[in-house]
Amino acid sequence: MEWRRSYGRAPKMIHLESNFVQFKEELLPKDGNKALLTFPFLHIYWTECCDTEVYKATVKDDLTKWQNVLKAHSSVDWLIVVVENDAKKKNKTNILPRASIVDKIRNDFCNKQSDRCVVLSDPLKDSSRTQESWNAFLTKLRTSLLMSFTKNLGKFEDDMRTLREKRTEPGWSFCDYFMVQEELAFVFEMLQQFEDALVQYDELDALFSQYVVNFGAGDGATWLTFFCQPVKSWNGLILRKPIDMEKRELIQRQEATLLDLRSYLFSRQCTLLLFLQRPWEVAQRALALLHSCVQELKLLEVSVPPGALDCWVFLSCLEVLQRIEGCCDRAQVDANIAHTVGLWGYATEKLKSLGYLCGLVSEKGPNSEDLNRIVDLLAGLGAERPETANTAQSPYKKLKEALSSVEAFEKHYLDLSHAAIEMHTSIGRLRSAKFVGKDLAEFYMRKKSPQKAEVYLQGALKNYLAEGWALPITHTRKQLAECQKHLGQTENYLQTSSLLASDHHLTEDERKHFCQEILRFADRQTDSPGQRIILPLHCFAQLRDLHFTPSTAVVHVGGVLSVEITLCSQMPIPVHVEQVAISVHFSIEKNNYRKTAEWLTKHKASNGVINFPAESPPCPTPQSQLPAPELYEVFERSPSDNSLNTTGIICKNVHMLLRRQESSPALETSSGVALDDGAHVLKCSGVTLEPGANRLTFRTQAREPGTYTLRQLCASLGPVCFVVPHLYPPVQYDVYSQEPQLRVEPLADSLLAGIPQKVKFTVTTGHYTVKNGDSLQLSNAEAMLILCDAENRAVIYSNAREKASDVLLRVQSSDKVTSISLPAAPAYHVIEFELEVLSLPSAPVTGGESGVLGMTESQRKHKDSRSAGHCMATAEHKVSIDCPWSIYSTVIALTFSVPFRTTHSLLSAGTRKYVQVCVQNLSELDFELSEGSLVGPDSSADLQLVPLNTESPQRIYSKQSVFFVWELKWTREPPPSLRCHFSVGFSPASGGQLSIPLKPYTYEFQVENFFTLYNVRAEILPPSGMEHCRTGSLCSLEVTITRLSDLLEVDKDEALTESDEYFSTKLMYEVVDNSSNWAVCGKSSGVISMPVAARATHRVHMEVMPLFAGYLPLPDVRLFKYLPHHSAHSSQLDADSWIESDGLSVDKHVDDQPDGGRSRAGAHPAPGGEHRGLPMPRLQALPPGQVVNASVGAQVLVVPSRDDHVLEVSVT
Repeated sequence: MEWRRSYGRAPKMIHLESNFVQFKEELLPKDGNKALLTFPFLHIYWTECCDTEVYKATVKDDLTKWQNVLKAHSSVDWLIVVVENDAKKKNKTNILPRASIVDKIRNDFCNKQSDRCVVLSDPLKDSSRTQESWNAFLTKLRTSLLMSFTKNLGKFEDDMRTLREKRTEPGWSFCDYFMVQEELAFVFEMLQQFEDALVQYDELDALFSQYVVNFGAGDGATWLTFFCQPVKSWNGLILRKPIDMEKRELIQRQEATLLDLRSYLFSRQCTLLLFLQRPWEVAQRALALLHSCVQELKLLEVSVPPGALDCWVFLSCLEVLQRIEGCCDRAQVDANIAHTVGLWGYATEKLKSLGYLCGLVSEKGPNSEDLNRIVDLLAGLGAERPETANTAQSPYKKLKEALSSVEAFEKHYLDLSHAAIEMHTSIGRLRSAKFVGKDLAEFYMRKKSPQKAEVYLQGALKNYLAEGWALPITHTRKQLAECQKHLGQTENYLQTSSLLASDHHLTEDERKHFCQEILRFADRQTDSPGQRIILPLHCFAQLRDLHFTPSTAVVHVGGVLSVEITLCSQMPIPVHVEQVAISVHFSIEKNNYRKTAEWLTKHKASNGVINFPAESPPCPTPQSQLPAPELYEVFERSPSDNSLNTTGIICKNVHMLLRRQESSPALETSSGVALDDGAHVLKCSGVTLEPGANRLTFRTQAREPGTYTLRQLCASLGPVCFVVPHLYPPVQYDVYSQEPQLRVEPLADSLLAGIPQKVKFTVTTGHYTVKNGDSLQLSNAEAMLILCDAENRAVIYSNAREKASDVLLRVQSSDKVTSISLPAAPAYHVIEFELEVLSLPSAPVTGGESGVLGMTESQRKHKDSRSAGHCMATAEHKVSIDCPWSIYSTVIALTFSVPFRTTHSLLSAGTRKYVQVCVQNLSELDFELSEGSLVGPDSSADLQLVPLNTESPQRIYSKQSVFFVWELKWTREPPPSLRCHFSVGFSPASGGQLSIPLKPYTYEFQVENFFTLYNVRAEILPPSGMEHCRTGSLCSLEVTITRLSDLLEVDKDEALTESDEYFSTKLMYEVVDNSSNWAVCGKSSGVISMPVAARATHRVHMEVMPLFAGYLPLPDVRLFKYLPHHSAHSSQLDADSWIESDGLSVDKHVDDQPDGGRSRAGAHPAPGGEHRGLPMPRLQALPPGQVVNASVGAQVLVVPSRDDHVLEVSVT
């Protein structure tokens, strides 16, 4: 039926069983009655009275008494059933209708509860009326019974809670409360609500456990003393009975021990779990129960005979396992080994404890005391229970058989151990399997079978090493060392002993014991003198670092190399080592003879120290030191509305964390390393290694060039050798044989010409020994001097740059050769000394047009643009040096930079001429210039150069310039060209004392066409009637060209024509305004015939228009020589025909061509072009020295034009 309870609990379908018992007043519940299963939930009064007289006489009184009794016992759940029988009605005539009797009962007893009276009509007949009455009765019965049950059950739970809340009061008894709550559990079990029933037992379990824990903390309850009585029976759990009434009665009488209470409580939980079909939870709970019981007995300080608890646990484990196997098939058991393997392992452990306790594992077997103990333990088991008496493999029989003899114990223990190992391995619990195997190895060692124990110890050690369990590693190694010692495995035993001697988890005495084991073996004489035992060095000492001296690990042939290693001994006592050796492999690389010390040094560590990582530590890195998990959040959203569907966390480096470690570490067996017996060995004998860091130094003298690689490190203690088979990282040192070398290099970034400069000579002796009398022979260069100083000294350094000596250097110089006497120096040393050299400071000789003064400005611009830049001119001097170690001469080149850059220019002021020389300092130094002079080719009185410079010395700073000016004066016709020689004295401005006087700086150049031939003057006049020029108005431009001299030698060219009276030449003028201030109206150029006579003048008029207001510079007026074309008919053409021609050939080097848009003569086609079959003339620009523009710098005032516009302003 459906059962609905209060407090919002979900409805459940229950099976409620009820028994009908005859009413007796003594069955009614009395005050304090806690029984719920025997509680009368519903009282029913049955009557078949149909006579009113009988009802009044007997039935009514009987009903009244019945209800009074119920009221006296507070029973309010009752029901009256009236049974009608048609046969009785027919026999009696004075019978009232049925309704009258029922109504009377209802009126008398059911005033407000008329449904308490139910009519059952002819119950034995098979009619519809009878069926209806039965249905109505059963419905009322079921409803009334369920309501009464629910009400009384709720009241019972309230009373139980009240009782539990009184647990802190004196006199409260857990056993009484246990019986009350178990009554509730029985009710739930009767209702087939096994989960609710299990909850009741779990609450009792938790309550009792909490009291035990509090007792251990000092807060003990009085009633716990009942459970602290000594244990006298240890027959294990009883799970084959639904209810162990024997133990229940002990609990009810408060005579149960702790094991009795726990056994009964777990048996009830097991029964309910099996009803719920959860057998694997039984195994899990059982394992937790067994462990907790052991601890609770210790907390309560219960007296337990030795071995009794082991028997109880062993029997309980097997009882639980057999109970589970009895309700499950074999396939289910095999698939759920993970739940039961713990019980198998615990049973194995307890059986092993019993065997050790009872002497069943000892070599001689149990003694009399052990036999008495076995008898006592078997007596505590009691008689075998009837339910297992017929079972062949019952826990009782197994334990009794195992304790009966040594052979039987070994058989049962091995069976359990192998079964546990197999189960652990099958489910992947390798650590637990190795742990059981370790116990099995200990058993074999006790049985004097070390060959069987070694396999299990190696397996356990392998697992512990993989997972980094330090203490289990140490313990297992101790067992393994004992096993290897019994087996006579000397090499393995010594290796394990060395690991244990260096293990800090052992006591100092234990470590010394294992260290002495190694030393005792090393002191013994082996049977075969050549036999050696090779062990890894890491279990004896750790190689920390290695240091080379010199630090570059590069040494010359014959040099001494030191190798210093730091060896950390892990032994607890000082150990005398006969020899520490490093085997070296020698190799000659191809072209190794070409490698110098500098080349080899670049490929070495700067400090010469190589650090070695710790190899194969005794305790590997535990799994806790693996990389941290990289966790990331993952969100999945709906593609429709972007709502969050799921979220989670993923680990991106799971492959690094969940790696199998079963096959990673190797077993601790001999490595089988072979010693490297090479020809090259570094040795250090008679060394005592103290605990901790020890420094050992090896020295070797290099004999053969090549590369030496350090391969192995071996520490020898008699026949025992501790070896590092391969040094990593690789360690090498190089031995070189170097040829003598001479290197000459300036001390500064660049050598400056004209002042003394220091040059460093470096002689690397290499394998050559410099003797007294050896010298360097330098051939003198013409333009470079080697300065000899009596204070020159040479410094001799060793190959490690350590100063060896400082000696005076002898330098002898002649016209052609300079001899430098070298000081005596051994091989592989360096001789360094410095000498001063001086290069002549002359500037490069200018040739061609670049050094000619008289070139046009456009020509100079063109040349300057090509040579623009501020780089110093250089001069290279080659010197040949003869060295004593070679029959060949060494040629070196020294490049000197001229610190100055010199330029010249011709300046004109009318007919007066000036020569300007600019000296620019391009170096980083400051100089003092003095005695600047400029001379011509000869000192004639007709031509003079008058200086206009200051007499005092001038300082020229870095990147600055100084100008010198001379005026040209002549008394007769000057030559067409003048070659000049400029010189100026200079010295560094630092003011240091110079050993020799410095030669002046010289510069040569040539000046041509410097005599003034023409004077050009331009003048702009305002329009008539105006005082000033105005913008937009035409003004008059008058150009006056005046000849200043008669016929000279420079005029005699193809443009010169001779007439009867005078000579004349053709000139072309051109007016150009590059600044766009003026607009030239009309022709801007033309050709004129100019008489070659002094004061001959030609004037040209044209109109110009100012474009802007202000002071405007005048337009430029340019003059060109007008040269005819070389042709047969060129003499037939007059000047006018040339003027009217459409094109002209301009022979000039200018960047800006004349404006050809203002006249026909302005167009300049390519040379050689012809028009109408006429040859094209040429134009030649006059040098700037021959033309003086008198209007340069002149300006004309231009005023704005008048504004005649009227501005209308509207005012409102």
